[in-house]
Amino acid sequence: MKTAVLGLVCLAGLSTSSVALAANAQLEAPIHQFIDNFNKGDAKGAAASHLPSVSIIDEAPPHLWVGPKAFATWAADLAKDGKARGVTDEKVTLGAVKREVVSGATGYVVMEATYTFKQKGVAMREPAEMTFALRKSAKDWKIAGWTWTGPDPVPAK
Repeated sequence: MKTAVLGLVCLAGLSTSSVALAANAQLEAPIHQFIDNFNKGDAKGAAASHLPSVSIIDEAPPHLWVGPKAFATWAADLAKDGKARGVTDEKVTLGAVKREVVSGATGYVVMEATYTFKQKGVAMREPAEMTFALRKSAKDWKIAGWTWTGPDPVPAK
C-alpha cells in the first residue's frame, strides 16, 4: 500500500511538473512574431508584437530604451552599431523555453536564443538568453519589455 501511495505521489509530481513546463503558444506568439519579423528585416512587423511603450535592454549602445519610441530608437541604434562594426546577415534563432510564468494578465518568459551574423565577413555566433515581460490585452499578448543576456560573440565553428 505504501508503495502504491508513493507511486501515485510521484506520478502526480511528474504530471504537475509537465504542466508547469508546458509551452504556452498564445503567450509565446508575440515573441516568435518579433523574432521572425526581425529576421526578415521587417521592423514594422517586429514592432507590432510590442506594446506602444516598451522597455528594452540590449548590448548595443546606449543599452537601454524605454518609452513610446523605444522600439524604433533601439532598431535605429542597433543598425548604427552594426554598420560601425561591419555586421551583416543578422539572424536570431530561438531555442528552448527555460521558464514561463503567467500571473493573470502578465507573463514572464525566458528563452534560449542564438544570434548569428557576419562581422567584416567572418561568421560569428552568440548564444544567449532572452527574457520577456508580456501583458495581455482583451485579444492577445504583447511584449512589454525584453532583455538580451549573453557573452561576447565568438567565431562560428
